[in-house]
Amino acid sequence: MRGLVKYMVLLFVISFTKSYSQQTIQFSQYIFNGLAVNPAYAGYKDDITLNLSSRIQWVGINGAPQTNTISIDGLTNSETKNVGLGLWASTDELGPQSTTAVYANYSYRIRFDANDTRRLCFGIGAGLLQYNIDASKFNATDVSDGLLPTGNQSKLTPDFRVGIYYYSSAMYIGASVLSLIPASPNTSSNAAIVTQIRHVYLTGGAMVPLSASMALKPSVMIKEDFRGPTNIDLTAFLLMNKTLWLGTSYRTGVPLLKTSNLQTDLDKSDAFAAMIELYAGDNFRIGYAYDFSTSALLTKQSGSHELSLSYTFRSRKPRIINPRYF
Repeated sequence: MRGLVKYMVLLFVISFTKSYSQQTIQFSQYIFNGLAVNPAYAGYKDDITLNLSSRIQWVGINGAPQTNTISIDGLTNSETKNVGLGLWASTDELGPQSTTAVYANYSYRIRFDANDTRRLCFGIGAGLLQYNIDASKFNATDVSDGLLPTGNQSKLTPDFRVGIYYYSSAMYIGASVLSLIPASPNTSSNAAIVTQIRHVYLTGGAMVPLSASMALKPSVMIKEDFRGPTNIDLTAFLLMNKTLWLGTSYRTGVPLLKTSNLQTDLDKSDAFAAMIELYAGDNFRIGYAYDFSTSALLTKQSGSHELSLSYTFRSRKPRIINPRYF
């Protein structure tokens, strides 16, 4: 076990050495599907859990991002709970470019107490990305431009991600690196397919009881690519009777690192989001988020809509001593 832990830590540290440009998919309700941003999350809820998300961004703008994801994860052993496995897939469309991704995720989970309320998890994910450019969707001002792609261009490329995740009954903190080994998917010198860039994610949150039937759940996500502004997502949910969640979040850019290739007069504000989550029993959750932009896009579109669903397949023998809120 020590050898595995040392290898995972080394792999995670090495991954911080280089990065290029922000381009990963965006979800306001990311806290309900941690596998999207951290492979070490696999198995966190103990029982097998299915998650689906769909996001239509910047309604009213032609070619705006549309993203769909599906994931399923759980444990391999209900007694030790030391190994979690997960499968995550997504489709993402942005104008003439589309990306399909599939990842298999593995998490090794170290238990810290007899009641199993605290664990440190190391995760790794391996997958394939299919990039595609449909040149017929370009609206060129100069059709003779030799740099414009022609026909359909596509590229299949491998991808890897690593992560660390610690949780207790009252808080969690995680760090992950997506696109661990950046590689250009270009099929030719004229290809318009974007190079995939390494991203670092830092996440954290807590559960603060307010009364017997109400609790506050603040969380933060920091996304960094070392080329553009650091993205920060601040979120807070109010939980009522463990059934209804009402939340809001704010996303913005913060100049934490010096990036010489970035304009200094860019508007760093991004969007506010309002969210509602409803738990129908212990198994089913449905959530909705509406984002409204605070940037120059405010007058160009009518917001973003996001729907998420999750279903947990409970085992006949109860596994969880403490409820999983993260």
